[in-house]
Amino acid sequence: MPTFSIYVNGMCQNDGMPKALPVIDMTAPVCCAPVASGPMNDADALQVALRLKALADPVRVKIVSYLFSSTAGEENSGDLAEVLGLSESTVSHHLSQLRKAGLVVSDRRGMNMFHRVRPDALQALCAALDPNCCT
Repeated sequence: MPTFSIYVNGMCQNDGMPKALPVIDMTAPVCCAPVASGPMNDADALQVALRLKALADPVRVKIVSYLFSSTAGEENSGDLAEVLGLSESTVSHHLSQLRKAGLVVSDRRGMNMFHRVRPDALQALCAALDPNCCT
């Protein structure tokens, strides 16, 4: 079995499995100085990394893209599953990760869940990566 070396706070940890990132409140858009403005502190870097981790899956990028292009401004889980060619449980898992990252909000209406992108959260993430991208 391969062993992974992980550097956390400058120390290498060899425990066979990568260290999971901690769970933090990401309901508000990321708010920090842009990456290009100089070295980030640990807390700001973690805020950005957790949101990027949520988008680091092609299905999640497709979900965000589909929600942005929705003429209604939102879509329900069943329609997303059909468009993506995935089961509703798989789509639900991906939406859960996007919600935890504060990038998507969801509302239950009767038996359906409707989802929409939080443009402010994505613009804040964009601005943290490149201060010129969202102007």
